[in-house]
Amino acid sequence: MMPLPGPLGSGKIIGWRLDQRRFAETWDSGEGAFLFGGRWNSKGHRVVYAALDPSTAILEVAVHKGFKALDTVPHVLTAFEILDPEDVKPVLPSNVANPNWLRPSIPSAGQQQFGDALVGDHLFVAIPSAVSTMAWNVVFNPQRASGRYRLLHQQEFALDPRLHPPA
Repeated sequence: MMPLPGPLGSGKIIGWRLDQRRFAETWDSGEGAFLFGGRWNSKGHRVVYAALDPSTAILEVAVHKGFKALDTVPHVLTAFEILDPEDVKPVLPSNVANPNWLRPSIPSAGQQQFGDALVGDHLFVAIPSAVSTMAWNVVFNPQRASGRYRLLHQQEFALDPRLHPPA
């Protein structure tokens, strides 16, 4: 597994998200997770899902939408800084009750409740990605973490066309 970001370079912890362009301004609303639930939250809990590197953010979207959608629907890649690294709670594989929670699957009620509690107890939670097991995701409640992160930039995303070749 890739180690958590350390004091190399700037020492900053940068989160990354990939959203459809029409949702760029509301990237940190947690609205989708609130409406539908997710791997680490139950429906009705506002959570933002991001990754600690841009490649994992792209893969997380591609696994759900496919490369065709990333090739044909305009998307925006967002970078944000977590202002205090001490606000991040790392969750190691040994910290979860069921190792299958870290594998690609439909989330269980227990997994979502575990995530709800984590996000309720910590401002930011770093947890291994199911789609890229050597990488990290970060989840947070945007209302609870307000003022503890800042938008760095957003840029148009362009998929490498080799990932969606002609049939």
